[in-house]
Amino acid sequence: MDSINTLFLFSGLLIALSILASRLSAMVGLPLLLIFLGLGMLAGEEGVLGIQFDDYSLAFLIGHLALAMILLDGGLRTRLKTFRVGFKPALSLATLGVFITSALVGLIAMWVFGLSLVQGLLVGAIVGSTDAAAVFSMLSGRGVNLNERVGATLEIESGTNDPMAIFLTIMLVELLVGEIGGIGETLTFLVSQFGLGLLIGIGAGWSIARLLRSLDLAPGLYSLLALALGFCVFGLTSGLGGSGFLAIYLAGLMIGNQPGRHLNFILPVHDGLAWLSQIGLFLVLGLLVTPSEMLEYALPASLVALALIFIARPLAVLISIKPFFKFRWREIGFISWVGLRGAVPIVLAIFPVIGGVENASLYFNVAFAVVLMSLLIQGATLSQVARWMKVEVPLGVTPNRRGPLGVLPENDYEMFVYQVENEDLDDVPIRLLRFPSGALISALFRQHAMLHPKGSTRLRAGDVVCVIGRTGDLPALNRLFNGDAKLKRERAFFGTFTLDGDALMSDVAAAYGLTLSPGEQDMTLAEFVSLRVGGHPVVGDDVGWHGIHWVVSEMEGNKVTKVGLRLYH
Repeated sequence: MDSINTLFLFSGLLIALSILASRLSAMVGLPLLLIFLGLGMLAGEEGVLGIQFDDYSLAFLIGHLALAMILLDGGLRTRLKTFRVGFKPALSLATLGVFITSALVGLIAMWVFGLSLVQGLLVGAIVGSTDAAAVFSMLSGRGVNLNERVGATLEIESGTNDPMAIFLTIMLVELLVGEIGGIGETLTFLVSQFGLGLLIGIGAGWSIARLLRSLDLAPGLYSLLALALGFCVFGLTSGLGGSGFLAIYLAGLMIGNQPGRHLNFILPVHDGLAWLSQIGLFLVLGLLVTPSEMLEYALPASLVALALIFIARPLAVLISIKPFFKFRWREIGFISWVGLRGAVPIVLAIFPVIGGVENASLYFNVAFAVVLMSLLIQGATLSQVARWMKVEVPLGVTPNRRGPLGVLPENDYEMFVYQVENEDLDDVPIRLLRFPSGALISALFRQHAMLHPKGSTRLRAGDVVCVIGRTGDLPALNRLFNGDAKLKRERAFFGTFTLDGDALMSDVAAAYGLTLSPGEQDMTLAEFVSLRVGGHPVVGDDVGWHGIHWVVSEMEGNKVTKVGLRLYH
């Protein structure tokens, strides 16, 4: 068989196996990215297929392309409203946090491997940043619904911390090979990495979003145009000395937050492209490693990885967040635990190889071992730690399926498909349902037969209903079709009773026999809870007061609209 056909056979086989392995991940709880890496190693020169691959330059190129695609998709799915609570702490983690992590790990690596200070710090710089591919994959794929403050901080941090890690890695590589510039040149490089990435990413992303909204293209072309222009942003920013990774993430953020019909065609395609990028990237990186060579560094590298997980990351999070922002200790603990390492450290470990640094294989193998340990220890326990740290928010009912009708260019009508699970709706005529204004049931399916619903049609448990409405109708529709099991979980978390955020504290205190301080008499319940939280409240925040948990259950923008009451257990 010739080389081209062999390439098609093996690449198709490995990608298919990676996709099928997702079922194994769900059954045994192993992180998917770890399985992708494992498959790459099994296919490598010391594995089953014996594929010889040691082209670091090609792996470096593939790494950049895949990470750009993953960050573009991550930006597309990040909502700007999350920046309200997550941007400042994430920026602190992406700069000060990466610096502290790199320094601490560098000192430990210097001691463990007997390296010079600069060599040890290079190890720290390579593994110092969290990985967007790992964080986006784990948070979206593990069924963990984090509170907005924690989830936004982790996602934004992973999308913006690459410039600092790249800056530190390149600076230390140049120092080791004797090509380091002056202090002014080094600082200029750091400023340009962040500054150009920020300016070009936001500016170009806004322009691309406007362009996509104004064009009338075939549905399949929107995603290709967004990808092509995203790569242009990455290349232009990197060519000018900025961070292409930061720029393409911000470009995706601007595109994804500009409403329009183009997003209905872009998001599903980019989801598949991001998965393909993750699979391809981790397979290639798995092929690149030589297991027998990595085993030589296994024990000391494991010590570095454990120090990173249990010492460096927690200290970095504590120093860069706790003094400046109102995070609770359990939130600090969870953010410390989700310092996931993935493709970025392995790609950064290729810098010393390409730069001709002495003993470059050490950096690559240590980075690979750290990533394996991080995915195995942190990734595999993410769900359990989230529950233990109580940073989860119950995931309410959502439509089984939804899709735009393509009738309007903006704020389009959609078809929402629900299955009737709420026992309170059994045998209830449709005309008695409290539907949001403008929404209606267009079809009803019972035992695989379609019925034409009328006002007198009575719902039955198990019915499938197709509702035409808009995105703004979803909260009311979700509440309407919420099943008993999910309602019980929500009540266990938010409490049985719910009060309006506009309720006066004087009335609340009188109703429940509570004592207020003089300054709290004229507050609303929303203002009181926001003050006790210490700033930007999010759904799931709870305030312990007079033996009651006062839990934020609904918000509109920055305002608390509903507060649940849950008694102490």
